[in-house]
Amino acid sequence: MKIGAHVRDDDPLSAVAEREAEVLQFFLSDPQGWKAPKPHPHGEAIKESPVEVFIHSPYLINVASMNNRIRIPSRKNVTQHANGAAEIGAKGLVVHGGHVGSSEDVEEGLVNWRKLFEREQEKGGFAVPILIENTAGGDNAMTRDLDTIARLWDKVGEFGAGFCFDTCHAYAAGWDLTEAVKKVKAITGRIDLVHLNNSRDEFGSTRDRHANVVGGDGTIDPEVLAAVAAEAGAPVIVETPAEGQAADIAYLRERVASA
Repeated sequence: MKIGAHVRDDDPLSAVAEREAEVLQFFLSDPQGWKAPKPHPHGEAIKESPVEVFIHSPYLINVASMNNRIRIPSRKNVTQHANGAAEIGAKGLVVHGGHVGSSEDVEEGLVNWRKLFEREQEKGGFAVPILIENTAGGDNAMTRDLDTIARLWDKVGEFGAGFCFDTCHAYAAGWDLTEAVKKVKAITGRIDLVHLNNSRDEFGSTRDRHANVVGGDGTIDPEVLAAVAAEAGAPVIVETPAEGQAADIAYLRERVASA
């Protein structure tokens, strides 16, 4: 199992070396913007590196939205970032599940996810796998609870959608982490990437505030997190405060190896 971190996007390979990571994740553009990614200045080196790469899409993307001004640019942005990810040899593009408005029907948001894949399939499919990530809060979220994720997979599973499992988000949403991997795999048949994050807030808080796996102010037992990583059997990314990432990776490497 490869273990690594979400790192700065200007020179990700140097950041990987500092952390002794085997896999990395970063943004290709401003995570709070809509701009298409530009060619990465270290793109060829990243592509030739033995380190596995995953790209995280911008936070503004919400393909479930009923608002045309959000949904349409979201679809375009997913395609743009998938193409950019392919150019540097990335293994997948992480996209948050998104949500619909408080007075809107969740089912329509799920249908919008299907339309994303249908439209792209007509053009030959995405350049890299799309890894849909579970989220921490929102009553009308697509990936906060397991029942809605099951409904989503009924819509998109046939298109090869992948799953990114975030432990902080799951804990904040009230999932039992000792059972979560088994339940997710029963629904999706797969976990392609793990965001192994501790949580600064209590169980069921619906707050998305990450803490270091060890040595920080996390409320999740690090042993539970290590057990999730071992059971998932997928590449692991810590999206934790940078100053503690090397210790997080070292801890997980030791615990998962002995599991």
